[in-house]
Amino acid sequence: MSRRVEKIVVLDGRTLNPGDISWEPLSCLAGHFEVHARTLPQETVQRALGCRVLFTNKTPLGEAEFKALPGLEYVGVLATGYNVVDVGLARRLGITVTNVPSYGTMAVAQYAIGLLLEVTGQVGRHSQAVREGRWGSSRDFCFWDRPLMELDGKTLGIIGLGAIGRKVAAIAKSLGMSVLAYNGGRAKGCPEAGAAGLPELLGASDVISLHCPLTEETEGIIGSKTIPLMKDGVILVNTARGGLIDEGELAKALSSGKIAQAALDVLRDEPPLPGNPLIALPNCLITPHLAWSPPEARKRLIGTAASNLISFLDGAPVNVVNP
Repeated sequence: MSRRVEKIVVLDGRTLNPGDISWEPLSCLAGHFEVHARTLPQETVQRALGCRVLFTNKTPLGEAEFKALPGLEYVGVLATGYNVVDVGLARRLGITVTNVPSYGTMAVAQYAIGLLLEVTGQVGRHSQAVREGRWGSSRDFCFWDRPLMELDGKTLGIIGLGAIGRKVAAIAKSLGMSVLAYNGGRAKGCPEAGAAGLPELLGASDVISLHCPLTEETEGIIGSKTIPLMKDGVILVNTARGGLIDEGELAKALSSGKIAQAALDVLRDEPPLPGNPLIALPNCLITPHLAWSPPEARKRLIGTAASNLISFLDGAPVNVVNP
């Protein structure tokens, strides 16, 4: 089977590649290669007409799109999460859907630990205090306006023990932390982490870090039923999916001090909607969904997406999410 297709369209390529890396691993597989920065729902069908192969990151593909694109055989999701695609319908229509697992394992694990170190070390806050002259006006050789926390001897609870969760466990262990992990009953295989049920993990952890996919079972896993089970003063880190957290309940817990600090790289709605209750809270650190984005990781993503397509064209698809 040929390793080239007549036309490949990328519906929303800008976040993956704003121009600082090459599309060549994918573009060399197409007679015509077309990248759109973003695609509105009403633009999807027109842009994808005639495609046998289509790539999306966050542009939804469901019944309307699939019915209007009868020649579509392959959808490559340029991400690990694939909830933007109706994978069940795609399977029934004979459309193969693949994702890109593990491209950002080190990047996201590093960022999750970075968020934790920022919260416990208050680096940015105190750097800003120096720029504001508050250290210069102090009578003492050192200055702080918020206490720091030493992680050695603390317990980290990891919810979701995939590749990123395991890497976070290993890094946390090197910092002297004890690690518990809840993996929804799936196989564990992580010597750095002790297995725990969710209530046990919530009650024992000084820090909780989310690394599970967003599914019907995990949506709102941090909410009104689980927050009361946590230690008072716990730290919450989320670099997975915003929908794992009930943001209203988190805002209440941050305001009351039940959760001392939250560090989030993801929100339920992205970009955030006006009035999001978390943004104004001083003990909630929020960054704009960028843990995955170092160029090294994005190059791996494009390379794996190309390898996925080659395997499909060879008749032996890999990383299929709707077998």
